[in-house]
Amino acid sequence: MERKKLLVHTCCAPCATYSFEKLISDKFFPVGFFYNPNIHPTEEYKRRLDELIKFADVKKYPLIIQEDSPELWFEAIKGHEDSKEGGSRCEICFRLRLEKTAIYAKENNFDGFTTTLTISPHKNTAIINQIGRELSEKHGIFFLEENFKKNEGFKKSLELSRQYNLYRQSYCGCVFSQKVL
Repeated sequence: MERKKLLVHTCCAPCATYSFEKLISDKFFPVGFFYNPNIHPTEEYKRRLDELIKFADVKKYPLIIQEDSPELWFEAIKGHEDSKEGGSRCEICFRLRLEKTAIYAKENNFDGFTTTLTISPHKNTAIINQIGRELSEKHGIFFLEENFKKNEGFKKSLELSRQYNLYRQSYCGCVFSQKVL
């Protein structure tokens, strides 16, 4: 049986650890897709990307790095800057990143797409999967609904991050979530 090739929106190396292991055990062929124009400041963005490249290289996972546009992100969330963490700003951000993933997956003949975002206990899996379903319908490509935090997925990602000596950030990535700390 041929594995379905999934484009996996990947926010960082720690979230990729368990997510990719689970996808492989579920008989998928995951390809990482790094598109995260929300990550701020530039040094943090580079650090997360470098860690993901290092991890993908060690594990021999394919990784696509999509050019980011922080200006596009700021324009998309305009008027939602004061939204609470997990509110409308986050939904807009999820949609922006997942839409880019869905379009790339469709244009490049992937079988579907998904995201590592659902491994975080701080992210609303129901909202993320709802957005994924909507984009699946809009773009005519399969979306794999996942909840990677189930079955201690988040805990396993922590253990794997330690095992691979990966940098673990302390905030989601955007300038507004950084202020919550």
